Amino acid sequence: MKALVTVAKGKVEVQEVSKPKLRDGHVLVKVKAVGLNPADWKNIDNQTTPGMRVGLDYSGVVEELGNGVTQFKPGDRIAGWVCGGNRLQPESGAFGEYTIAKAALQIKVPDNITDEQAATFGVSLSTVAQGLYKVLSLPWPNSPAPAPGPPILIYGGSTATGIYGIQFAKASGLTVLATASPHNFAYLRDLGADAVFDYHSPTCAADIKAHTANKLRFAWDCSGHGAAVCAGALSDDEEGARPRYATIIPIDRAQVESVNPRVDGPHFHLAYCVLGEQFEMAGKKWDVDPKEMEHAEKVLRLVPGLLERGVVRPVRTIGGEGKRGLEGVVEGLDELRGGRVSAGKLVYTL
Repeated sequence: MKALVTVAKGKVEVQEVSKPKLRDGHVLVKVKAVGLNPADWKNIDNQTTPGMRVGLDYSGVVEELGNGVTQFKPGDRIAGWVCGGNRLQPESGAFGEYTIAKAALQIKVPDNITDEQAATFGVSLSTVAQGLYKVLSLPWPNSPAPAPGPPILIYGGSTATGIYGIQFAKASGLTVLATASPHNFAYLRDLGADAVFDYHSPTCAADIKAHTANKLRFAWDCSGHGAAVCAGALSDDEEGARPRYATIIPIDRAQVESVNPRVDGPHFHLAYCVLGEQFEMAGKKWDVDPKEMEHAEKVLRLVPGLLERGVVRPVRTIGGEGKRGLEGVVEGLDELRGGRVSAGKLVYTL
C-alpha cells in the first residue's frame, strides 16, 4: 500500500509500505478520503523520527474486524480518526490506502453523507464530545436545555471544530455566540449561531458581555488563542456559579485571572486522550483515563442520527477533492501551515 511517511523533521513523502497489522478492538479500513487538520503539519514539523505514518481524519470502508469488534461488519462505511504521527504506534496514520482504527470511536456513515463530507468528522467530533459534554458538562443533544437555553461563547467559530461545536451546542438547546472574521459571519449564522462577533475588534469581549447582559457562564476556545476575549466576555458577577472556560491549548492561569478572576479555568483538554491508550506528543508520553474514551463513545453514538435528521451538517470541504490523492495532501499541508484555510476543511479523495 501507499502511505504518507515521515522522512525527516518537517518532511514527508509517499512511500510503499506494508498494511498495518490489525489489533484487538480495531478495524482495518480501506481509506476513501482524508481530511487535514493543523495537528497534522504540527506533528510532522515537530517530528524527528523517520518512518512514521501520519494523518488523523479519514473515511472509508471496513475490510476486516479485530477481536472484540461487534458494532461494525465488513463493507460498512465508517469515518473517524487515528493517532497518526505517534512514535509509540508508527503504523498508525490516516494518510494511506489502508488504516487501522479503534472501533469504539468510529462513526457509521449515513447514506446522505458523502465520503468527502465524512472525512471532516474525526478529531473535531471527539473534541466536541470532550469539550462541550465532559469539561463544560452541557446538556446533551438528546436531552437539550429548555428554551431559551443559557448562552455559550465558541471562540474560533470558523475552525472545523468550532463549526461542529456551534451545531452541537445549538442541538443541546443553548444560545450560541461565536467569534470569527466578518466574511464568515453569514455561514456561522446559517449553521445556528445566534450572534457572531469579530475577534479582531478591540471591543469584542465588551460587546459580548453587553450582548449577554453579563450572564455568560460558558466559553469554549477552539483555537487556544482566545483567553483574553473569553475571560473578558464571561460574567464577573459575584453571585451564582463561577463561569467556566475550556480550551484546546494550555493557557497560563495568570492570563485569565488578570482579566477576570471570577473565571473557573482555563480547563485544557486534548482529544488524543479519548483514544484510550498511551501516546507521545512533543517528546512526552501521555497516559490516558479509560473513562475519556467511554464518554466520547457515548456522545459519538448520537452522531449518525443527528446527521440523518440534518440537525448537524458536515463542515464544508475545500481544496483538492478527487484530484491528487496523497500527493495533494502534501500540498494541502503547506496550505494549512500558511494559515490559508478557513471555514472549511481540506479533503482529498484517494
